[in-house]
Amino acid sequence: MRILIIDDDAGLRKSLSLILGDADYDVLQAENGEQGLEVAAREMPDLILCDIRMPSMDGMTFLERYQKDGGEALVLMMTAYGSVELAVDAMTKGAYDYIPKPFGADEVLLTVRKAVEREQLRREVGRLRSEVRVERRYGEIVAGSAAMRKALEVAGKVARHSSSVLLTGASGTGKELVARLVHGESPRSNRPFVPVNCGGIPEQLLESEFFGHVKGAFTGADRDKEGLFEAADGGSLFLDEVGELPATLQVKLLRALQEQEVRRVGATKTRSVDVRIISATNRDLEEAVELGEFREDLYYRLAVVPIHLPQLRNRAEEIPELVQHVLERQTTRMGIEVDGVEPEAMEVLLEYPWPGNVRELENVLERALILTEGPRIRLEDLPESVRMPPPDTPILGVDGEDLSVKRQGARLEKHLIEVALDRTGGNKTQAAELLDLSPRALRYKVKEYGLV
Repeated sequence: MRILIIDDDAGLRKSLSLILGDADYDVLQAENGEQGLEVAAREMPDLILCDIRMPSMDGMTFLERYQKDGGEALVLMMTAYGSVELAVDAMTKGAYDYIPKPFGADEVLLTVRKAVEREQLRREVGRLRSEVRVERRYGEIVAGSAAMRKALEVAGKVARHSSSVLLTGASGTGKELVARLVHGESPRSNRPFVPVNCGGIPEQLLESEFFGHVKGAFTGADRDKEGLFEAADGGSLFLDEVGELPATLQVKLLRALQEQEVRRVGATKTRSVDVRIISATNRDLEEAVELGEFREDLYYRLAVVPIHLPQLRNRAEEIPELVQHVLERQTTRMGIEVDGVEPEAMEVLLEYPWPGNVRELENVLERALILTEGPRIRLEDLPESVRMPPPDTPILGVDGEDLSVKRQGARLEKHLIEVALDRTGGNKTQAAELLDLSPRALRYKVKEYGLV
């Protein structure tokens, strides 16, 4: 259990550190509220002991700022005689308890143990709720595989904070659904969720779309218009296909994220905005950074918490539940009475590689619902491309009389990399996942085999 002590009295910090350290707590220290915020953000303590009266930033201001930043640790206020009213006020604003000064070691340990027990109980309840939820659908998302459960667990944890999230994965894996989940589980859920396809806006209009414009800023600007940042103020801005942003807008986007303010095209004054950024891409942005196609500083600003969504072919165990989920939704929408899939058809659905992922599965099932004439989807209701997909390129065989393990192994490795790159449309991050390699190792081998 990690405890942060915030007090401008070095002697008190030392005494508390000894008391808590002897009780096997991991102790951190800060000498004022500002330093406390930095340490709390970096070290994620489980409990915070904070003095109320401090120079620079007092305990009340620290408490308000810490909670606004999404801090979850229990905060115990330490208060001198005559300041109990302030401590009680702090409790009404979210502090767990207070300890009046002067205090003895036993009093400190008793109060801390009570808070620790409460925190452990809260975490256990949260863990049990999380386990129940990951076994069920997150809205429109089915999480039946370990990989998807892990991705959604991370999404659920980061949702409570305002950190930027970068969702990666092939088209059709459900990145926007996860983005909506992150927003919906966040304190911003009652504020706007504004999605934008960064590759779908003409480059000359991007700045105006993102930041807005004032009347007369350019030909056709006959009125003031707010941009996407202002529309998402207080909520979340979802930047789909963020890797498609041109370099000029990358610079302006970075500045907006750093300063938390925007300036409309043609305006002279800036406007403050409070926006949580959730981005998504099917590109390998790390490679784009190496190639100079994407700004490194912007990448790290967007990818504070990266979440990768695996392709459907790598979580085939989810297909039966996904099929049932899609059928329930589509039959209601289409007014068709179909309650399932014949075993032969399900076997084909399980074996098909699904290059278009969940989106392709949805399209195939909608088509089958239109064609089927019975209560269940039959094999013949599925498109021929799914029933009889073209076979994968055969694995290389032995080259003549050459039985060298080293040479034949290199040929096989090169071939597997070529197949993986072909399946993923050249996306090295996804190809590395299929090959069970790190992205760095794959990039090295691509250069080694001349596959650039």
